[in-house]
Amino acid sequence: MSGGVPSLAGTPAAAPLGYYSWTFGQAARDPFYIMVIIYIFYPYFSNTVVGDPVRGQEIIGYLTAGAGLILALTAPFLGAIADKNGRRKPWVGATVAIIATGASMLWLVQPGDAGIGLIAACAILLTIKTAFTVSEVFHNAMLPSIVPVTKVGAVSGLAFSLGNVGGLSCILFVLYAFALPGNLDWSFLPDAPLFGVDQSLHEHDRIVGPIAGVWMLLFTLPVLLFTPDGKASTTPMLVAARQGFADVVQTFKHLKHYSNIALYLLARMFFIDGMVGVLTFGGVYASGNFQWGSVTLLLFGLATSASAMIGAYFGGKLDDRLGSIRTLKLAIGMASLMLLTLVSIEPGKVLFVVDVGHEPLWSFPYFASPAEFIYLCTNQVFAVFFVTGLASSRTLMARISPPDMATQFFGLFALSGTVTAFLAPLMVATTTGLFDSQRAGFSSLIVLMVIGAVMLFWVREEQSQRASGH
Repeated sequence: MSGGVPSLAGTPAAAPLGYYSWTFGQAARDPFYIMVIIYIFYPYFSNTVVGDPVRGQEIIGYLTAGAGLILALTAPFLGAIADKNGRRKPWVGATVAIIATGASMLWLVQPGDAGIGLIAACAILLTIKTAFTVSEVFHNAMLPSIVPVTKVGAVSGLAFSLGNVGGLSCILFVLYAFALPGNLDWSFLPDAPLFGVDQSLHEHDRIVGPIAGVWMLLFTLPVLLFTPDGKASTTPMLVAARQGFADVVQTFKHLKHYSNIALYLLARMFFIDGMVGVLTFGGVYASGNFQWGSVTLLLFGLATSASAMIGAYFGGKLDDRLGSIRTLKLAIGMASLMLLTLVSIEPGKVLFVVDVGHEPLWSFPYFASPAEFIYLCTNQVFAVFFVTGLASSRTLMARISPPDMATQFFGLFALSGTVTAFLAPLMVATTTGLFDSQRAGFSSLIVLMVIGAVMLFWVREEQSQRASGH
């Protein structure tokens, strides 16, 4: 135990080995999200596998919406069952195994009709995106009972910081080993991609799936080995399932008692998926807008991961100092401003009308035009505040949830993201298709962020207790 210091659940916190090992769960998952969803595989899927950036962004939007719908129908019930069962680590292990297997299969996704084909590729992406979010529910639900109440913001921020360290490390390896050899004649690079990887077959794009899968398996081990779990209930699983379903029903019946949490989750429906949408579609938007290839996207991801790492660490410290709601409001406001700036940038122009020309700023072949460089810099500021907001939103949920219902409420926490992980990508997909414009689709996300930020002014940072009779 941590010197008798209580956790948010009111029980003695875990020893430092336990809660610092918990942060490696984020370090395990984030490289997958960074490499596959944001910077490398999704843009490759959109531009090369589908072959049309606009149609590709539309398909990705519908896939993400489909995963959100599945999660909306299952996450609260799975969380309630886990609360009754008492253990979360078996769920973490099972979902990580599914994600790692699916990620490894992305190696088989080739352009056009080659490889496993577009329909099978979509099925794999749908499966692993769903499992990814379910895994996050159970990992997040461990936070209130293991971390000292005085460190919850810092530990949550550290987890996201480590996640970005992992993403940065993986991107550096992919750049050095597979993407840059043959494209740049720097003396420290291999003469050709390692392990016989063939760039002409887009193997340097496809290999990020297997790399992310192996990384996830390895870095989930500290969570499974060293982070304490709840005590297993003697209740049979079928009975726990029935009780869990009943518990969710009772939660909705007592919604008035949990009105503060409900309002927060409603606000989060809007702001977090607007922010996640910016990160998800930012690489896809830039690759279509500036015709960026995989090397440029890798460098873009490398810089953004470094910025996010800084934002997560200092954002967590800021959370413990200012409180979660104040930190969250600041993060959403700045992220909204940065999105408005991002969509104002196109080749030769910034802020919609300011002509910055096309003359290269340097001989380095990446981010050479003024518009590209400004887009890169703006995205770094967005990344700092995005991860600050991500960490604070999780910390706030841990602060206001009833301790003995943590997994159920983190299931609802995931649901609050999936309703707009259902709606936000759908908004991007339909707006992109309606206006035949990536800019229109991308910019629609700002509406969600502003609505969520305004709603936060009515949320109180105080812990709820289980309703009487619940």
